[in-house]
Parts: sequence; C-alpha cells; structure tokens
Amino acid sequence: MKILRDFSPNYTKVIRSKAEIKFIIIHYTGMQSEIESLKRLKNPKHKVSCHYLINRKGKIIQLVREKNVAWHAGKSRWKKFVNLNNNSIGIELVNKGHKYGYQKFTNIQIRNLIKLCKNLKKKYAIKTENFLGHSDISPLRKIDPGEKFPWKKLSHLKIGQWFKDRTNFNRNSKNLRLVFFKNLRKLGYRYFSINKKNYSDKKVIKSFQQHYLPKNVTGKIDRKTYEISHFLTN
Repeated sequence: MKILRDFSPNYTKVIRSKAEIKFIIIHYTGMQSEIESLKRLKNPKHKVSCHYLINRKGKIIQLVREKNVAWHAGKSRWKKFVNLNNNSIGIELVNKGHKYGYQKFTNIQIRNLIKLCKNLKKKYAIKTENFLGHSDISPLRKIDPGEKFPWKKLSHLKIGQWFKDRTNFNRNSKNLRLVFFKNLRKLGYRYFSINKKNYSDKKVIKSFQQHYLPKNVTGKIDRKTYEISHFLTN
C-alpha cells in the first residue's frame, strides 16, 4: 500500500504509546476541493489536522505520524473517553460534504480506506466496534462522514459494528425514548440525558441513524430506529 507523506505542523508533540491508540475516527473533509482541504489541514492558523487523508482517486497522504496526536476530533466523547484526539487515529476522506454538495464516496477511495483500516486494526489491536464516525463522537457539532458512508459494507470486514435483524424481537415497550437512549449509552454515545428530553436529542438520534439507518435520517425514534438500538446492544 503506497502512502505519500505531506506533514502538517498541527499536532501535539507528546509521543503516545501503541496501547493508547484505541479508535479509528472517519471524517469527510467538507470542503470544495482537495487542495483547499490540504491547505487547511496544514495551516497553523486553523489548528486542525488528521493522520491520513484519502482523495477521490484513492491516494493516501499521511499528514501526522501515528505516534503523535492529530487535531481531528475536537470536543468529543465516547464511553469513558473524553477528547478522542488522544486515543485515536483520524482519517479524512475528500468529499465536499453536505455544505458544498455531498458526494458518494468513490470505490477506490473506500477500497484504500479498507486496506488502511485493516493495517491499523492489526497494528494497534483495535476492536471492531471502535471504528467510528466523527458524528458518533461529536453528534452536536458534526454530521460526517454522513449517510453515504458504507458502514454496512465495512462491517462485513470487521471494520465497524453492525446489527443483525431478529424476527423474535419483543416490540412492546411503553417508553421508546427511555429504552432507546439506554441502548445508546451502552453503545458509547453521549451528549444526552436518559431521563430528560433535551433540545440536543434530535442531533444524537440523527447521528445514530446516519450510521445505522442511512435511508431514514429523521431525528425521530421510529420503530426501526428503536429496534436497531436493541439489536446492537442485546
């Protein structure tokens, strides 16, 4: 696997151990071009970066060494982890994103992402369920990599968690919201209260749907959304 190097000055100089790297976080660049994306990721003024960028033609560029902390996740939480920059490797996929004309990820882009993820998984013993999207760990701020990212396809290769439909599921629940958010908490999602409705609930639900129900991103806990949360946690 060919990897080009074009290093960014935007990273924390502290060297971390291999054991500290527990997550792979997938992003899209959300800018109008690859050139603009690289400029931003390398500009000290913007204070953002990633470990790897994969362009539309599948070219992989390393911007930060894996042993260093790149500034890709920002304010984020997952399970007991806060500020996931410290414990993750960030991968950016060149895509204009929702603001500039959200594109389908290219086949070669995803193929090379899979190769990279397989290598990183083996190197750092990363758990299957610890491949996440930026929106999973920062649902109030981010919506990438979005509903066009092929999580289901990657899950077949043990890159990211998926669910199995079960016909014997007991569908009777008096409080869908309560049970749904209990399930999300088990999975690792944060930024909500289990017992109290909040204005942020819709963003968290949308984040979950973008990952697991991409054709129905409504921000509402419908029956299918609720069932998927159950299948993932039971």
